[in-house]
Amino acid sequence: MSNRAKPAKITAEMLLRAYAIGIFPMAEARNDPELYWIDPEARGIIPLDSFHVSHSLKKSIRNGPFTVSCDTRFEEVVEACAAPAPGRRQTWINQTIFDLCCQLFRMGHAHSVETWYDGKLVGGLYGISLGGAFFGESMFSTATDASKVALVHLVARLRQGNYGLLDTQFVTKHLSGFGALEIPREDYRKRLTSALARQAHFSIDVDPETLEVLIGKK
Repeated sequence: MSNRAKPAKITAEMLLRAYAIGIFPMAEARNDPELYWIDPEARGIIPLDSFHVSHSLKKSIRNGPFTVSCDTRFEEVVEACAAPAPGRRQTWINQTIFDLCCQLFRMGHAHSVETWYDGKLVGGLYGISLGGAFFGESMFSTATDASKVALVHLVARLRQGNYGLLDTQFVTKHLSGFGALEIPREDYRKRLTSALARQAHFSIDVDPETLEVLIGKK
């Protein structure tokens, strides 16, 4: 179970300090004004050196209909992640979290990856960047494989930029297919400390060679 305590009103700087010690905020619902600090006993991560891409997804990336961009529609991506979706009537992203993430984006500490089809935004993800750690927050998709393609491009950017940790908070069936796993809280904190000490840079553009190495040979 997670440890929860109602926080005082927080700022973007306070949010960064929270991530740096391994905790993050969530709301019970989109319209709930309260935030809660979450500190799971088991933390989800995707090891960047053993990221797995399925054969069908490789084909979708190489030959599929999608184009991918970065940091061009940050607010739209967060809004889409916060919207109700099939099988998900509620969301943990309330207005306070939305506003804080937009502040972090303007500060250069939050990023989005967007997936497009025929000029329409059909998928994407966003997260928080601090040192060599990237905290994946949420993703959305309105087309098959759209969010998966965004995740592959995110990992390519993180590997290219010398990141050491991709935090997923929790592990879902969707993420486990990419190699996501749960690790104990203490192990996570050690990895976090190491990642924060790295000199990393979030790359807006992906080197095609980096992407090719990530998804493997044809």
